[in-house]
Amino acid sequence: MSSTESIVAVWNRGSHADVVGFKPRGIQGRVVNSLGERIVCGFYPPGSLLPRESELMDSYKASRTSIREVIKILSAKGLVETRQKIGTRVLERSSWNIFDPDVLLWHPFDTAGHDILRDLIEMRQLVEPPAARFAATRATLDDIERIRASCEDMRLAMGDMTAYAQADVRFHMAVFEASHNAMLDRFGHIVANFLQISFRIQQEALDTNNNLIEDDWNNHFRIYEAINRSDPAAAEELMLRVVLHGKASLQKARQSIRA
Repeated sequence: MSSTESIVAVWNRGSHADVVGFKPRGIQGRVVNSLGERIVCGFYPPGSLLPRESELMDSYKASRTSIREVIKILSAKGLVETRQKIGTRVLERSSWNIFDPDVLLWHPFDTAGHDILRDLIEMRQLVEPPAARFAATRATLDDIERIRASCEDMRLAMGDMTAYAQADVRFHMAVFEASHNAMLDRFGHIVANFLQISFRIQQEALDTNNNLIEDDWNNHFRIYEAINRSDPAAAEELMLRVVLHGKASLQKARQSIRA
């Protein structure tokens, strides 16, 4: 199953049209997505050459200008390089702009190799608890109101998992912003759409027994309360708990998807 098909399978009860990287953008957008996904998924492995320009024109029914623009886009994302008399070669993964929204979303969610969702969770474990700690001591009244409002949006969206995931992302973005750390805030905005997909997959594991959506919301509300009362230790601990709970839910959901 391709990464695009994975997204569709997981989002079959909602729309993914608002996710950066898969918006319709004409022939160039379709070719960029197709070639980008094939590179990231290993159809064209590092060191291999892409088909010749004329072959790509025939395959995608695209003009020479469009194909050359596509190659420029992929090159800017660190996926390929073009050399005269050689062609367009796929670069090693170490050269890829892994935080590019398209590159993130081209990764498959249902294979063991290059598990980008696992990597994202591990990154969140490193950066989100400290962001919550900073937010507890640096948040302005406006910051706290944004966190509260997004938490309330989550509560009101419990019957709509797509809306709940969107509100969940807004909550985490509000915490990043409230940390008043430019690097943390930028990280949050870079991965925002990918977080939304991750949250939506995690919610596949929610049930009526010991993994309730009400508990998930309550955990987020407790983070808001800790930030609101300027309790950095509690905010950090609670955020780590939310991230680790999401990790467990993600693992459970992905096992279900693969079954």
